[in-house]
Amino acid sequence: MKLLDDLLQAAGYTTLTATDGEQALDQAMQFMPNVILLDIGLPDMSGVDVARAIRNSDRLHKIPVIAVTAYATPEDEAVIRLAGCDEYVAKPISAPELLKLVRRHANFRLVGQEGGREGS
Repeated sequence: MKLLDDLLQAAGYTTLTATDGEQALDQAMQFMPNVILLDIGLPDMSGVDVARAIRNSDRLHKIPVIAVTAYATPEDEAVIRLAGCDEYVAKPISAPELLKLVRRHANFRLVGQEGGREGS
């Protein structure tokens, strides 16, 4: 995720990095990011479980979640999307594709209703 962090910072985004699911949830609650990039292969809890926790949170459920994963089968994508991820990006990651997704979701949240995505 260091490479993603560098890519996003070079594009002008402010980033926070978590090393596990629990830390990701804590940081999301504290900082309320515009977009969450979620590695599905986390050490303490799966990214799928983190996505479900985000969607079940009264405070976080409207934040767009982009799954970043090496799990690239259609079945994996279905599980990841059912957990609540808005987008799915398989590794190796295309930098232009990822930046396009981040820009779309970050801008949507910024111009959409305050506090999150519209229609959720």
